[in-house]
Amino acid sequence: MILTKVQYDEIAQCLVSVPPTRQSLRKLKQRFPSQSQATLLSIFSQEYQKHIKRTHAKHHTLEAIESYYQRYLNGVVKNGAAPVLLELANEVDYAPSLMARIILERFLQEHEETPPSKSVINSMLRDPSQIPDGVLANQVYQCIVNDCCYGPLVDCIKHAIGHEHEVLLRDLLLEKNLSFLDEDQLRAKGYDKTPDFILQVPVAVEGHIIHWIESKASFGDECSHHAYLHDQFWSYWNRFGPGLVIYWYGFIQELDCNRERGILLKACFPTDIVTLCHSIA
Repeated sequence: MILTKVQYDEIAQCLVSVPPTRQSLRKLKQRFPSQSQATLLSIFSQEYQKHIKRTHAKHHTLEAIESYYQRYLNGVVKNGAAPVLLELANEVDYAPSLMARIILERFLQEHEETPPSKSVINSMLRDPSQIPDGVLANQVYQCIVNDCCYGPLVDCIKHAIGHEHEVLLRDLLLEKNLSFLDEDQLRAKGYDKTPDFILQVPVAVEGHIIHWIESKASFGDECSHHAYLHDQFWSYWNRFGPGLVIYWYGFIQELDCNRERGILLKACFPTDIVTLCHSIA
């Protein structure tokens, strides 16, 4: 799904005042029925992550942490089975999984002899049964399963979706009888920063020569695309020549402005691939 900047801004504006819940996503789908669920979810997640980055610091002051922790303690004393942490996160407009991390770290600092390491915290968030307090373990679990933008569950889902689309792209390349090297093969050859696939024989797409293809199982908004350009795409261009980026969930139309410089954007696998023998693959 390719959106104009105006269309994207209209969707993003609707997300300014809504919490990051599945109920909000359903309302967004009702508001924009012509957009796919996957596209809206990707935009929803990316816009919320921008918001969290802008407000992250205020939730990590000593005063804020202590206030959240005392509110958590008071809440579970009244009713340990109630979703105290989840409701607190929603009230202060912070991601539930990140709120769970704050409270877990504060709890461990109080009850452990040594400060908890990042790996220990991450392990407990992935498996709350490791938390040495049953009430807190349940509270953290509620936050993890109800967070649709952050946390280990979301990370696993994103990783699986990304891998699924890489497999899909591989299958499409094989179906077109195109010879390629994948990321693992390229790294075995000593490359440290590589696209998902290098075409061993370049092809043409819409009149543009393509040497590599990158798969992105997300929507290409301005923020993410400019970061990818800086961190990945121009590096690929410098090493391997012009290439193609597939944003499977769409992108902002105006971002596809580097075709003549060697980076082409598509929202699906191209159907008009031209090989060196000038036949349609």
